[in-house]
Amino acid sequence: MSVVNPPAASSAATDTTAWRVLSASTFAFTICFAVWMMFAILGIPLKQQLHLTDTEFGLIAATPVLTGSLARVPLGIWTDRFGGRVVFFCTMAVTIVPIWLITYATELWQFLVLGLFVGVAGASFSVGTPYVARWFPKSRQGLAMGIFGAGNSGAALNKFVAPAMMLAAGTWTIVPKVYSIAMAVTAILFWLLSASNPVHRGAKAQSFAAQMAVLRDRRVLRYAQFYSVVFGGYVGLSLWMPQYYVNQYGFRIEQAAFLAACFSLPGGVLRALGGWMSDRFGAHRTTWLVMWVTLACFFVLSYPVTDFTIHTSGGPRTFHIAMGPAAYTVVMFVVGVAMAVGKASVFKFISDDFSSNIGAVSGVVGLAGGLAGFLLPILFGILMDITGIRTTCFMLMFGATAVSLICMHFTFKSDRIGRVA
Repeated sequence: MSVVNPPAASSAATDTTAWRVLSASTFAFTICFAVWMMFAILGIPLKQQLHLTDTEFGLIAATPVLTGSLARVPLGIWTDRFGGRVVFFCTMAVTIVPIWLITYATELWQFLVLGLFVGVAGASFSVGTPYVARWFPKSRQGLAMGIFGAGNSGAALNKFVAPAMMLAAGTWTIVPKVYSIAMAVTAILFWLLSASNPVHRGAKAQSFAAQMAVLRDRRVLRYAQFYSVVFGGYVGLSLWMPQYYVNQYGFRIEQAAFLAACFSLPGGVLRALGGWMSDRFGAHRTTWLVMWVTLACFFVLSYPVTDFTIHTSGGPRTFHIAMGPAAYTVVMFVVGVAMAVGKASVFKFISDDFSSNIGAVSGVVGLAGGLAGFLLPILFGILMDITGIRTTCFMLMFGATAVSLICMHFTFKSDRIGRVA
């Protein structure tokens, strides 16, 4: 294990070790996120093989997200207490065997149980966030966490790699085997390239109760609500979109995955842009802009395919309204960019307000976002099974975003009034 002396805060941003840790952590998180999202692609052939309803598809796709969310709080706390390097490595190591065993699953319950174990990979976010943030001064933590958060692009990586492997091998069973080997190699590389700094384990002397006490702060609930939209929405839509393209537009699985990546890729890679914008313009202004952009996009996407007739003086006239795949992809690209920026801006709030408890707070906020990502595909499926209207998923996202905007307006207005008083 390599242990480095604590770098001075003023030079941490340019320290070689800090950037090496950030690079290793971002790569590891990208692989973890690809594994976490694997059922977005595997779920499509499994839906046919197991004769699943849309609700059951949503369940099988979202199951890994559940454990990846629930594990974020304890892993974030352990990161504060024991350091990010060892916790991150162990998080990856425990998923290797369950990923491999997915190849041999044949029943729905087996996929659900293994998905729960595989989902631990998604909790790596609450490990890596405080781990990399503490290597940088506060003025650069937004950028550092944004770069690390760009590992969300693993969702797009999964959409490129998994369909290609399935097409080449002629079966979905090749994907879990390759992902298991990739996770093992990534864990080893991370351990060799990362580093530890004893100073970063500042929470070690605090009791569990002391760490959790900060969670009673109303700001934590506020940021959790914001994150449930920008991250939970990103996860839910990333899981849902490939099959949406298949069923709505009739694309083959590899075509659907490629087009869905037009949302997932900017939604991950451009998170670093959100970190920079948050450092430059402030977390509040950046998040406010994000919410309005996504609200407008979801309004456009919500309109279902419609035929209607208007009785005019010259007789009845019939109109057809529908969004084609090209326009749909462009709007979803904009949503992906906005959500990437929003995910980073929310965590800039956390680093500004809770610098000594980033792990615990980011774990709770990540839990809220992850639980939203778990529930949304299931709700998408329920709405689809009940109404038969595929755009109901965007109607739900429009409503959730509107609630966030209303909450953001009144909570920050209350804070400003309190400071004036």
